[in-house]
Amino acid sequence: MNSEKLNRPGMGIVFILIGVVAISVNDLLVKMLSDGYPLHQTIWFRSFVGLMFSFVFLYFEGGLKVLRTSTPGIHALRGTLIVFANMTFYAAVAVMPLGQATALFFVAPLFITLLAIPFLGEPVGPMRLGAVVVGLVGVVIVQQPWSSEITVSRGVLFLPVIAAFLYAFTQVLTRKLGVSTPASALAVYIQTTFLIVSTGFFLVAGDGRYAEGVEDESINFLLRAWRWPDAEDIPVFLGLGLCSGGIGYCLSAAYRSANAATIAPFEYVGLPLAIFWGWLVFGEWPDLAMWMGCGLIIAAGLFVFIREQLKSRPLPGRRGRWGRR
Repeated sequence: MNSEKLNRPGMGIVFILIGVVAISVNDLLVKMLSDGYPLHQTIWFRSFVGLMFSFVFLYFEGGLKVLRTSTPGIHALRGTLIVFANMTFYAAVAVMPLGQATALFFVAPLFITLLAIPFLGEPVGPMRLGAVVVGLVGVVIVQQPWSSEITVSRGVLFLPVIAAFLYAFTQVLTRKLGVSTPASALAVYIQTTFLIVSTGFFLVAGDGRYAEGVEDESINFLLRAWRWPDAEDIPVFLGLGLCSGGIGYCLSAAYRSANAATIAPFEYVGLPLAIFWGWLVFGEWPDLAMWMGCGLIIAAGLFVFIREQLKSRPLPGRRGRWGRR
């Protein structure tokens, strides 16, 4: 497949927006379940249902034959990174406000934009780099590290940042793999990795033996005993699976379709969505500083998109990139 044909920023942006909406709902549902179920159980159910949806996408993109790959090591690394990125982030979500954890995680698009330079050789000019700096300042303002009212430990605050770096590296690998691997296959690989890791957690810690006497809520969320879902929670688990299938496909398709530096800033849409869910479900309302930081983050993302569109626009009297006037 010609890599030039994958450079479709419009398609990539549509996929990333759908994926980000699914991520925001997914995070909300995980937080809702975090009081009663262990993280590995939540991930197992989510991935099992998500894998079923991923196989549906796989059917329309060529069937089982597209799962063949000449780079199994990179796929394994990619899947492992995204699994640990998710587990690290959700360990933080269990004890932090959803909007706060999401804002910290939004160093990820900044990492992606910067990693795209050395690892993918994608050009990122000074104006887009300036927008990245503005977005980073916005993240700092949202988090207010100078505030004395932070209710969780500094170590927990650092968990979403670790998750962000792992996620960023994952998406850079996605761009490398995407030239020859369909999005549905990438999704199947990741869902399978989630199932393997969560099954391993169940076999080792599923009886809750390692959670006994643990007071830290994040660690307890990782290690508490597996139990059968209550009837009212089964639709939540099914919703998680639906979101998981959509996330795996849409994010893979987005980073296959366009330059990582173009796509990454649009993940910032997840920040106002997280604030909305936090207010609607958990009664968490941002203060003025957080609104200011969010404004800077969103403005930076929009600037990067507009800049990319202006650079891609064909000059009058010349043919566009697809040979049409």
